[in-house]
Formats: sequence, structure tokens, C-alpha cells
Amino acid sequence: MTDQPAASQSAWSAATAEVQVAPPEVSAQRWPIHRTDVAPAFRASDLDFYYGDTQALQGVSLDIRQNEITALIGPSGCGKSTFLRCLNRMNDLIPGTRVDGQLHFHGEDLYASYVDAVDLRRRIGMVFQKPNPFPKSIRDNLTFGMKVNGIKPTDERVEAVLRKASLWDEVKDKLNRDAFALSGGQQQRLCIARAIAVEPEVILMDEPCSALDPISTLAIEDLMKDLVRQYTIVIVTHNMQQAARVSHRTAFFTVAGLEQGQRYGVLAEDGETEALFSAPKDPRTQDYITGRFG
Repeated sequence: MTDQPAASQSAWSAATAEVQVAPPEVSAQRWPIHRTDVAPAFRASDLDFYYGDTQALQGVSLDIRQNEITALIGPSGCGKSTFLRCLNRMNDLIPGTRVDGQLHFHGEDLYASYVDAVDLRRRIGMVFQKPNPFPKSIRDNLTFGMKVNGIKPTDERVEAVLRKASLWDEVKDKLNRDAFALSGGQQQRLCIARAIAVEPEVILMDEPCSALDPISTLAIEDLMKDLVRQYTIVIVTHNMQQAARVSHRTAFFTVAGLEQGQRYGVLAEDGETEALFSAPKDPRTQDYITGRFG
């Protein structure tokens, strides 16, 4: 990431002071260089989503770049978690759901009839809001998915995955202990390790820090900055400071249709994180990031 001119930094500070959003503290040693010549990992075009007869998303068009962190922000009920679950077809597990429009992953139609949704969820892993380790040992939490996906669960693989999740030094002498003996932050890092143990290409995170204390939250954020070298990461967060700290790009979702007695999510704006917070193009984005609603 290139240094910003003083005027740009000043505009960023002024625009975010009201909500105390700090600009991302970028580390040149580990933060990937932005590229605009790479095809997106995901491309949504006029995407609509329905729970039965109830529309939850309307007309979402969004590119998500490879090896970047994209943050999805917006008020409750705006469909950002629904959109996240569209990316690995997790919503398929809910009866009566329906998708219209197009959603491609590396140019492949995610909702084509020939796509194996189970294999897709291996390629596009997910970490949920609340840490949810299996009621097994730390080791078994990692080797279970490896076995299911035909990956030989060697000690070397277990160590490598735990090192990627910045957890190895804390658990290397207690791999056979119950995963529930770990702290909340450790459990969440174990869930991240479990997701990457099956060798995905993308990691989806649905408010992964909302149940964690500030120290554990910063540990997860540092981990994301390391993992994005190898993975594409999409994170849903209600914390705008977190979006500012960790993401390259931010997409702001909001609620529409209220005038017609409806309620569905729309994408109001997306772009480089610093630009979106410092100079939003849509007045709804400005109202949200300055705390006027949401």
C-alpha cells in the first residue's frame, strides 16, 4: 500500500473522528501489495436472495478480490451475513431459500447444477460468530476434517496448521486435551485452524470477534493479516474500527424497501477501505459511519 498525501490523511482523520475509527495500521512486512490486474475471486451480479417468499437481498453486484480482506459492514438486518453465506452456499441448508442473479467463483457459476456444494464448502471455509470447536481433543478437531477430505492427518500437518493459526506455541504440549479447555480466543483460533486444515482457498468469517475480549480480538485481527498472504478473506463485522484496521476493501450494506412495506438488504457502496471511510460516495454510507443511524 502506498503512502497517502497529507491532505488525504487529514480528510481520513476528520471524517472518522466522530466514530473514533482509526485508519488501518499497515505493516509493510506482512501486508500484501494491492493489485488491480487480478481477476476477482468472487463476482456477484444483480444477486437477489429469498427466504421463501421473503426477499433478503436485492440487486447485489460486488467483486471480491483474491488475497485481500474484504469487510462487509452495515446495520442489523441488512443481509450482510446472508450474502456471506451465499458465497459457499451455506444458505442451501435452509429449506425454501432461493437465489436469482449470478454469483461466480473464479469464473465458475457457484449455483450451477453440477457444482458439488460439499466440495465447495471445503474450498470456501467458514468461521462463525461464536467459537464452535468439536467436543473432541485439539488434535481431533484438526484431523477429523483432514480424514473426511482425504488428507493424511500427520503430526507435521497438525503442527503446520496450528502454526498458521498462531496457536502452536500455546497448545503443543496439550494436543490431546479437550478443545473446550481452551479460552474463547484460543477456541476461535482453533476453529480457524480447523477451517484451513482442509486446504481451502477462501476463509469466510461471520463476526468472528464479537464474543471475544479486546486482546483476543487483536490476536484474531493479526492472524487475518498473516493469513491473507495465502487466502482470500471475507469478514462480516459490526465494528467499523475493525473494518478500518484489517480490511483492504469494505462493502456497506443497508436496508431498503421500507417505504413499500418491505425490508431487504442492498449494497449501497463498496471500495477501498480508506476511501470509503474518508470520502463515501453514498449519503447512506456517510450517515452510517458518522453514527446517524445503525
